Amino acid sequence: MTTHTPPEPVTGRDVQDSPWANGLTIFAAAMMMIIGFWQALAGIAAIGQDKVYAATPEYIYAFDVTGWGWIHLLLGILIVCAGVAVFMGSTWARMVAIVLASLSMIANFAFIPHYPVWSLTIIALDAAVIWALATYHREI
Repeated sequence: MTTHTPPEPVTGRDVQDSPWANGLTIFAAAMMMIIGFWQALAGIAAIGQDKVYAATPEYIYAFDVTGWGWIHLLLGILIVCAGVAVFMGSTWARMVAIVLASLSMIANFAFIPHYPVWSLTIIALDAAVIWALATYHREI
């Protein structure tokens, strides 16, 4: 009669995480850096010239286009920084990145009347980033 002993758990203290991200996390980090850069460029364009985007006078989320520019610029810078931290494999950065991608989705939803195709594209990319970061599994 033989007894089978289960293997030692792999979640012990001697298991070390790689300092670099991998798999879908790299995709999410790269997309965040691209999205953040695009957001910052859109913000700079709106700050520099009010006539870049269409003005919608009767919209419930009415901000001046310059106000939207500052929102997009700040959000873009934060998203790029979070993307770099996710790429470096930081655990806290994944949570921050999910929050920032959610805020980006909300901001772009409110920005739809000014630039619909852009906003819907960024919302879809943010959803992909959230999915990639939320389904992260540490490699065993």
